[in-house]
Amino acid sequence: MAANEPGVSLFSREDNNWRKDLILQLQERNRRQTYCFADLISLHNGLFDRANTLRGENIQLTIAIETLRRTTSGGASVPGATSDIEARLLKQAEELATLHKRKGEHTQQIVDLNNKVQEMTKEIQIKDASLAECMEINTNLRLEVTNCLAREKELEGINQMLKDEHQALQLAFTSLEEKLRKMQDENRQLIERFIKYKTRDAEKVNIENDNFLKMRHARMQKELEDAARDTRPVSPDRSSLKEGITGLPTAVPTKVSVTFNAHDGEVYAVKWSPVDRILATGGADRKVKLWNITKGISESKGILVGSNAGVMSIDFDSTGMLILGASNDYASRVWTVNDLRLKHTLTGHCAKVMAAKFLGEPSKVVTGSYDRTLKIWDLRSKACIETKFAGSSCNDLVISDGEGSTIISGHFDQRIRFWDTRAEFSSNDILLEGKVTSLDLSRDANYLLSCVRDDTLKLIDLRMKKIIGSFSADGFKVGFDWTRATFSPDGQYIAVGSSNGSVFIWSVVTNMIESVLKNHSAVVTAVSWHTQGTYLASVDRAKTVTIWGDHV
Repeated sequence: MAANEPGVSLFSREDNNWRKDLILQLQERNRRQTYCFADLISLHNGLFDRANTLRGENIQLTIAIETLRRTTSGGASVPGATSDIEARLLKQAEELATLHKRKGEHTQQIVDLNNKVQEMTKEIQIKDASLAECMEINTNLRLEVTNCLAREKELEGINQMLKDEHQALQLAFTSLEEKLRKMQDENRQLIERFIKYKTRDAEKVNIENDNFLKMRHARMQKELEDAARDTRPVSPDRSSLKEGITGLPTAVPTKVSVTFNAHDGEVYAVKWSPVDRILATGGADRKVKLWNITKGISESKGILVGSNAGVMSIDFDSTGMLILGASNDYASRVWTVNDLRLKHTLTGHCAKVMAAKFLGEPSKVVTGSYDRTLKIWDLRSKACIETKFAGSSCNDLVISDGEGSTIISGHFDQRIRFWDTRAEFSSNDILLEGKVTSLDLSRDANYLLSCVRDDTLKLIDLRMKKIIGSFSADGFKVGFDWTRATFSPDGQYIAVGSSNGSVFIWSVVTNMIESVLKNHSAVVTAVSWHTQGTYLASVDRAKTVTIWGDHV
């Protein structure tokens, strides 16, 4: 490659630059290391120059002495000259001795100065090492400062972002508060309008009820007059039916008579009317449906609407003219069976209402809720007249006498509580080994059947307040906290649905399984035995109602 090519020129220029940098660094180091010893070096150099001068003079004197000696040995002896020469020689010898002495002193000074230079050099090396260490520490500290500054900027950005978000959230909160106030005002206005409409509807219902009662009174009066004029004897069939209702022995069903889909979702409750072959079912579709079961077929009798959530419990009054439903929308409702009209809406609980029963007479109702209270309602005043605090969620309840003075409730805390409507607190609680899912009374009100979440049924003698029987079986498992069990009308059998879709029937007398009925494909939630005792109804989560019996 030619010397004038760009590559060679660049390489030569870089070579000269590093040489110059190296020379400059050496000169700088030399200047720093010799600056402290400049005086010593100058003195040392002066001593060397003086020694060289004296050495030269000594040589010249030696030459002169040799010349004088030759002259003296070759010529006549001159006394005066000889003494003068001796004096000069003596003087020169003294000067030479002084010079040697001074040379020795200077040499010692040089040695001392060299030792000092070595010590100073060591100190300089130590200080250079310390300086390098300090420089490294300084570099690290500068790097940390840079990182801290970067972190500070990042935190400032995050802080600003959080401030902006807080401001935005504060604005949103203010807006939501304003909306809440508006909604509260609207809610208050709606409640006022609702109360006005409800009062108006209640007045209309009262008028209709008065008209209905007048019509019924007139019809009954006419029937009584017709009966007084009718002198025919009572037919044997009617007498046997009456006898069956009051005490006909129960026949354990063995086959399916009717099965049909009752609701658009799960079926939670089932109950037979006490006077007809009318079956009521309640489901998750917020409806209570009435079915007429005759001659192996099911016929829709009507739909009761008004609930805003699933219906969990159903009860007929003693006349079969009113039906009561407890709902998950925190309310209970009363409908008339004949015209399918909503008569009363009982609101006051603050959680799901799991059970509702007529309290001795059609004008009073008791309800049990997940809000851990029982409430007694007077339908004439349409108000809650008493609240009993149970301390645990109520899953079911029954009325143990016809007058409605004693209430029995089953609870989530595994206790059965007994309430006297004339007292504030319960007494003589019974503790079981699992959550109580349902309660049912025998017709003579002497025995209480309790379905328990530990997959057993307990039979309790109410006269002794004591458990006298426990029923369980392989394959039987309670499916829900609201699984309903029932007595047969004659009190000789008990029935309950299982999580495997079967219906288990035990004999109370023998404590043995009488039958296991299988037709459901989902968990059986509730069962109900007709008052005549010849057929049993069961419902499940898969919308299905099954009527079991040999004589339907």
